[in-house]
Order: sequence, then structure tokens, then C-alpha cells
Amino acid sequence: MRESTPVPMSATLAADEALARRRRAGERVLSMASGEIGLAVHPALRERLAAAAGEGAYGPVAGGRALRAAAAGYWERRGLGIDPGLVVASPGSKPLLFALLLALGGDVVVPVPSWVSYAAQARLVGARPIPVPIVPGQGGVPDPERLREAVAEARAAGLDPRSVVVTVPDNPTGTVASPDTVRRLASAARELDLVVVSDEIYRDLVYDTSAPAESPALHASERTVVTTGLTKNLAVGGWRTGVARLPDSDIGRALHTRLVSVASQVWSSPPAPVQTAAAYAFGEPPEITEHVAASRRLHEAVARAVAGRFTAAGAALAPVRATCYLYPDFEPLRDRLARAHGVHDGDGLARFLSERHGIGVLPASAFGEPGPTLRIRAATSRLYGDTDEQRTAALAAADPLGLPWVREAVEQVGGALSDLVRSTVRPLSPQS
Repeated sequence: MRESTPVPMSATLAADEALARRRRAGERVLSMASGEIGLAVHPALRERLAAAAGEGAYGPVAGGRALRAAAAGYWERRGLGIDPGLVVASPGSKPLLFALLLALGGDVVVPVPSWVSYAAQARLVGARPIPVPIVPGQGGVPDPERLREAVAEARAAGLDPRSVVVTVPDNPTGTVASPDTVRRLASAARELDLVVVSDEIYRDLVYDTSAPAESPALHASERTVVTTGLTKNLAVGGWRTGVARLPDSDIGRALHTRLVSVASQVWSSPPAPVQTAAAYAFGEPPEITEHVAASRRLHEAVARAVAGRFTAAGAALAPVRATCYLYPDFEPLRDRLARAHGVHDGDGLARFLSERHGIGVLPASAFGEPGPTLRIRAATSRLYGDTDEQRTAALAAADPLGLPWVREAVEQVGGALSDLVRSTVRPLSPQS
């Protein structure tokens, strides 16, 4: 019997659980490890979910007609029109991505850095993740030239790369690949006969709506799968809803058949009540688009305020253009951190902030960065308050940084970073 590939628990979920235990023990902690959006569910979504609670029967494996049509309309309004018959829904974008990798087969190119689950899911399906660095400042998309080199080397070594996963906009960096980089990526994928899986769950969280993220599906339509969900723009992570747009091509239709077969064995059908609420959300009525716009403004205000604390401390940070993620690089402070705290890499940085200040972040190693990289990822999406009342006030505020609880959280980060860059503190004990 073949041994299963060991896969660690998701770094984001593990960090969240550790912080939750400390909070229950009475410690004052600030969670910046998870990307869960700390906002209340929109009342209209709650109402539709409650009204659909009686929908207890199985539905179509690919999702109900109403949800698939609404998702197709969502993409059409973004220049990516598709037949609803080529839309597949699932109970969450993570199982959807997993099923896609299983249906595609072969090995998988992943950007470095990239979301914690891409490489892990590739290993779970028996594939090899092939890491390719990003263009600096343009996270989520492998450097197209280095992609060509890596695929050629992998095939020469007997590997079988068939797909490349990209994230537009990006987690963990909060940046957006340029249209030129996306176009060159699409051209390379066609040249190398790779299917592009474009994770666009953060698409609606680009701050400048006049310069939206560009999808590879605009340039390699016959071989690009686009995925999204409601977890990030509408803060309903617990509802677990994802949708995929498969290409209208021979590649897409064959993949649709395989994907639905996998889905039939893994989740049978997406949860019916959630589909009803999701169809309403993907229809984008005015109250939903206004809610998303307000959340986008909130993310921008808080993320940029925290970014300012990192750069003031001396970290290098590419301008954040979307999402709630920051990916600061402390390389300019390497010698000082080593002398003052015995910190030599992102793991040491994360440990310092957690042990001394109760701030949970993730090290660069969680995102596939090699060796002693002095980067961390900090998510600002849980700084909006501890109650729905506070979070709703933050969402509505013209100046959320003027709210005492938001200001206190930002100042806590600033204080921790000031402590980090001092040169008189004794090193942490060498524990993991």
C-alpha cells in the first residue's frame, strides 16, 4: 500500500486556532494571520439564507441553474461572458481548486510566494508543485520567462507539468500583476500547453476600480479556468461557496466532464440554501455592490495605515493595491534584528511578534519562500472590531482610523514594530 503524502495543517488555520486558545486563556492577542474578513453578514443575505432553509434536497452536482446563471452574469459584466453550462459551483473555493487539480492531472506550477494551500493541494492529489518566482512587486503570477525555463527543466527531468495556478489580485502580497505580465503569462501557457487556473476571489477588492485586475482569461480564453467565491468580498467564509468558469473550448468541455465526475464523488452537490443566497449576491443588486464598495474602502484605509507602520520601521513593502494583505520585507534590517533579537528569518519575526506582543502573523516560509527570507504576511482584515456593532460602525465610518478600537489595533502594531527595531532588547530564547 502506497504511503500518503504528509501534508501539514493549513498555516493560516493553525495560527488562528493557536491565537484563539490564547484569547480564551485571557491573553490580549491581535490576529493578523488569517485572511478571514471581519465584517458582519449583509442583512439581505441573511434573509435569503433563512428563507431557503427548507431546501433540503440534493441538487445538480455542478450547482443549481439559478446560481450558475447568476455567476455567468457576474463574469459577463467583467468582460468574461460564459455559458452557465460551463459554470461549476462547490461548497467552497478550496475544495473546488482541489477538484480542479485532480481533474487536470499532472504536475502544477505555483508562484513563489503563493497562498499556503496551492502546493499542499498539489501534493495531496499526487502531483509535484513546481515553484516559479514572481516578478518583484507583482505577486500571484509566475515570471513568464522563468516559467518557460522551469517547465522545460521539469519536463527534461521527467515531470509532467500541465497547469499553472495564479492569483489575481494576490494573496499574500496584496499586489496586482500588471496587464503586460498577465498577457505574457497567458502567451507562455499557450506555448507550453498549460491550463491556467486563475484564482480571482479578490478581484472585487482592488482599491482603484478604474484599473481592475486583468484576468488571463482575456488572453488565453481557451485554456483559462477562473474561480471565485463570496468569502472575501462579502465576508461569508463560513458559508463555503465557490464557483468556477471553465473555458468555452475543447479543453474546457473535457475538463467540465472530469470536474463534475470528481465533484460527484467528493461533495455530491453544493448546499442548496447557500446557493439561493449566493445567486442573489452574484446578481449584484445595488445594496450588495454598495456593501462591497464600502468594504473595499475600509480595507484600503486600514491596510495602508498598517503599511505605513511597517515602512516607518524600515521594512521594504511594495505598494498594496488590493485585498487586506501586507508582505513586508525586513531584509534592510537583517543585521540589526540578528544582533538585537536573534531573528534571522520570517519564522523568527513571527515568533517575536507573537511571543512578545500577542500579534499573530505568518512567516514567508508558509508561502513557499526558501531559506532565511525575512518576510512575513500580515492580514489587516480582523482589525475592524470584536463585535458586529463595531465592525458595522467601521464599515460605515468616513474615517475608520478615527474609531478608538481600530486606532488602538493599528497603534499596537506600530508599538510592536518600534520594539522590534530597537537595538537594546535581549534575544528571544531559541525555541520554535
